Amino acid sequence: MSISLSPLSERFLDELRRENASPHTLRNYSIDLRDFCAFFDGGAEPDLTALRQWLSSLYERGLAVTSIRRKLASVRTFYQFLLREGAVTSNPAKLLSTPKMPKRLPEVPGAEQTNRLLDDVAAGKLERPFPERDRAVFEILYGCGLRVSELAGLNLTDVDRTERILRVRGKGRKERLVPYGSKAAESIELWLEARRAKPGEPAVFVNHRGTRLSDRSMRTLVKLYSMLLAGDSSLHPHALRHAFATHLLADGADLRTIQELLGHAQLSTTQRYTQVALTDLMRVYDKAHPRGKG
Repeated sequence: MSISLSPLSERFLDELRRENASPHTLRNYSIDLRDFCAFFDGGAEPDLTALRQWLSSLYERGLAVTSIRRKLASVRTFYQFLLREGAVTSNPAKLLSTPKMPKRLPEVPGAEQTNRLLDDVAAGKLERPFPERDRAVFEILYGCGLRVSELAGLNLTDVDRTERILRVRGKGRKERLVPYGSKAAESIELWLEARRAKPGEPAVFVNHRGTRLSDRSMRTLVKLYSMLLAGDSSLHPHALRHAFATHLLADGADLRTIQELLGHAQLSTTQRYTQVALTDLMRVYDKAHPRGKG
């Protein structure tokens, strides 16, 4: 069965426009489908073998895995449209294997760099309206390894100030208990003394209106301090979570404990920190050992 894909792709894009798809989405679909149609137009309906040849051609062109994944996703959605329109009888695109993203090691600031930044935050080197709050944000992000969304979601009832334990709601609303140390405890006490919130506001961290501080505001806060105090605008809250795990591992904590503290469902997610620690170890070895220098 012969099929002309280009006119069908235009009908598909028209449908996306009627659904008020964003200009960015429309542009990506247009680019991906124009490329796809050029490969197949004039031939028979693409079967699974032909689609695999198309996918192979993307690798041969040297496209990045992220680009290939996006193109494949575009084609799969296009085929769903073709099925609804009755233009094809099956969707072979869903049988194609999605290329795996290369595993990237998280960028982790060193212990000295991290502690210097937190000490500078605690010293009040920036004139900020809520220095106690900002210090507590940094101390808990690094001292407890929380995701920024978890930190923003903390309520007063989640903080056990006697036992120094936080009740954290992670992904999938799963709860875990995370201990915190003396530095974080000191910062929490100072912030709770200074905290001014609207009546009934349960959030630990509030903004100038006395309502819950958003995770977006926390990201901006971390970036501001790191840029002005450390000259590093790339530091983000998740980097402090990475630092928490990596520095614990380097100082002898076992993976299972770190997994529990981070709230990872799978140990394999936590194991990537062993690779970070190994990379740091090799760097030290290469620099310090007389037989390690190239």
